[in-house]
Amino acid sequence: MSQAGTLILIMSIAVLAPLLAYGISRWLPVPLVIFEIVLGILVGPDVLGWAGDGQVVDTLSDLGLTMLIFLAGYEIEFDKVRGDTLKRALWAWVISLGVGLGVASALSGWSKGVYIGTALTSTALGTILPVLRDAGDLRSRFGSVMMAFGAVGEFGPVIAMALLLSGRSPGRSTVVLAVFALLTAGAVWWAMRPRPPWFSRVIARTLHSSGQFAVRLVVLLLMVMLGISQALGLDTLLGAFAAGVITRLVLHGAAPESAGPVLEKVEAMGFGFLVPVFFVVTGIEFDLDALLSGGRALLLLPVFLLLFVLVRGLPVYALAPHDLLPPDRRALTLFASTALPLVVAITTIGVEDKVLKTEEAAALVGAGMLSVLLFPLAGLRLRGERAAAERVGAEAVAKGDEAW
Repeated sequence: MSQAGTLILIMSIAVLAPLLAYGISRWLPVPLVIFEIVLGILVGPDVLGWAGDGQVVDTLSDLGLTMLIFLAGYEIEFDKVRGDTLKRALWAWVISLGVGLGVASALSGWSKGVYIGTALTSTALGTILPVLRDAGDLRSRFGSVMMAFGAVGEFGPVIAMALLLSGRSPGRSTVVLAVFALLTAGAVWWAMRPRPPWFSRVIARTLHSSGQFAVRLVVLLLMVMLGISQALGLDTLLGAFAAGVITRLVLHGAAPESAGPVLEKVEAMGFGFLVPVFFVVTGIEFDLDALLSGGRALLLLPVFLLLFVLVRGLPVYALAPHDLLPPDRRALTLFASTALPLVVAITTIGVEDKVLKTEEAAALVGAGMLSVLLFPLAGLRLRGERAAAERVGAEAVAKGDEAW
C-alpha cells in the first residue's frame, strides 16, 4: 500500500479507536491506546498486510512520540511534586535502575542487560496521563504523587539512555549532559522572567484567529529544544520533555488566563493527530511473527511483564508517601509499572545496534503493551470509590477558589 493509503488507514483507526473505547467503557474502561495498537497489529504485515511503511509515516510516528513526551513534561506541576515526594520518586527510580541492570545482566549479559534493564525502569507517564485525566483523577493527591513518580520514571530512563546507550564514554556523556542541563537552565531562567505586557495581549488576541501566536511559540520552543538535543547527540525525547516543562513556565507565568485554552489547542494537535499515529504505527511495526514463532520469545513476555512490577513497581511501593492508604499504594505501584513508549524507543535502538534480537525486542514491547492494558485497569479498580470522593472534594475546592 502507498504511504498515502497507509496514512488514510492509520487515521481511520484513529477515528475508530475512541468509538470502540467508548462503546466498551460501560463494561470495561479499556485505555484508548490499546485499541490503537491492537488495530495497528491487525492491519500490519503480520496479519492482514494492509499497511505499509515509509519515510512520511515514520516521521509522523516520531513526531507523535515527541509530542507525547512533550505533553508529559508540560503536565508536571512542580509546586506539587517537589520536596519529600520528589525525593522518594528519585530514590525509587535509582533503586529500580540498579536492580534492573543487575537482573537483566544476570539473565542476558551486560551488553543486552543495559538495554533491557533501562527499559524496565521506565514509566509511561504520557500514556497514563490521559487515563488519569479521563477518570478525573489527575488533580487529586493520588494524581500529584503519580505525577512525581511518573515524571522521574519518564525522565530518568532518557538520562540513562544518554549515558549508557549513546556509544560515548561515560565521561564524555556526562559532559554533554551537563552542557544540555546548562542550556536548559538558561531556557528556564528566560521562561521565568517577567514578560512585557504586550506578550499576554498578543496571545489573547490571536488565540482564536489565524495568527495563533501562542501555538506557534509552543512549536518553536519544542523545535529549539529538539534541535539542541540533536546537536549534542542526545535523544530528542530529552529535548521534548524539557520543552514541555519550559512551555508551562512561559505560559503560566506570562499569560495564565490563556494557558488552558492554549494547552487545549496543543493537545488537540497531539492527541487528535500525532499521538495516535505513533501508537498505531507501533502496532503496525510490532513483530508478531518473531514473538509467536519462537518459544523462547513467547516465554520471555510474561517474564518481562513480571519484571516491570518487580524492578519498577516494588521500589515505588516501598517509597510511596506514608499518607497513601494501602490500596492507593498498590494502585501507584501498578501505574508506575506501566511502560511502553520508551520501551519501544529503547528496543528500537537495541535492534539497530544489533545487540537485541528482534524476538527479544518483540517480547519486551509485547510486555509493555500488556502492561498498558492490564495495570491501569487494575489501578483504577483499586482506587474505586475513594477516587470518586476525592474528585468531588477537588471540584469543591476548585469552585471555592474560583468564587474567592
